[in-house]
Amino acid sequence: MQSSTGGTTGGTGAETAAQVERQVDVVRRFNRGYTQRVGALEDSFLGTGMPLGTARLLFEIGTEPGTTRDLRARLGLDSGYLSRLLRRLESDGLVAVVPDDDDRRRRRVDLTPAGRRAWDDLERRSVDRARDLVAPLTARQRARLAAALAEADLLVRAATVTLERADPASDLARRAVAAYVAELDERFPGGFDPGPRPAAGEPDPEDARLAPPSGAFVVATSDGEPVACGGVRTLSSEVSGGVGEIKRMWVHPGWRGAGLGSRLLRHLEGVSRDLGHREVRLDTNGTLTEAVAMYERAGYRRIARYNDNPYAEHFFAKRLG
Repeated sequence: MQSSTGGTTGGTGAETAAQVERQVDVVRRFNRGYTQRVGALEDSFLGTGMPLGTARLLFEIGTEPGTTRDLRARLGLDSGYLSRLLRRLESDGLVAVVPDDDDRRRRRVDLTPAGRRAWDDLERRSVDRARDLVAPLTARQRARLAAALAEADLLVRAATVTLERADPASDLARRAVAAYVAELDERFPGGFDPGPRPAAGEPDPEDARLAPPSGAFVVATSDGEPVACGGVRTLSSEVSGGVGEIKRMWVHPGWRGAGLGSRLLRHLEGVSRDLGHREVRLDTNGTLTEAVAMYERAGYRRIARYNDNPYAEHFFAKRLG
């Protein structure tokens, strides 16, 4: 059962190299102008006395405290650079780095009272700078700018998301699947029952089918959080050189409309090829109209029912070549 949506597919065959270069130039010009106007080039970001990297880390800690591992994942920092930034904040008395109560091998980072005051000051200065930027614009221009930046933010995040294979039994995969199940439960008229779950500590048979050597599971992450997932399992290794099935495909609602669903689907098709499949199948429910449309755009053909999934109403297949 799939709950993904489609979107743009990231370029067409008619797009020329010159067009791509012009698009790259637009992005570079925006980066140069925006970093200057928001104060990213200043030694003292927004007059706080901290460079941008240190101020950004302070903001992240104040927004969502966590372990150093959490911070590295959310900000995409290497451990050495993160340690240097944390030492700066510690020496200024703005953060406390202590062993994590849940796992003493990890270090937890929290703001001190002085750090909270610095965070409040940074937040105020950031809001003031943003207001100064939009103040000369008319109401209509501000609305256009907000809509354009929201679209740009979604597309940039979708372009930089990472698609990586994960153990289906890992915490990351389980969080992604839990979100997938919760959405199906919300969207299906009678709710969604994923079936009996294994007892605590017992392996999930479905996890085994989505793990090597006969399967694989993929999670897309951004800032350390799962935003999409999907798995491939082998239905038959004998028929037509191998038949695979896509399962548990999901894209976070806030990430839809930027082509992440289509990108994930293409990625899973590649995974299926790697597993030796010449055909891949999937099923979906009629309420997931976006998913049905995406599969049809991607070249999937409707086929007869091939399983006993009680929630499945539409069945598709695609030759992988």
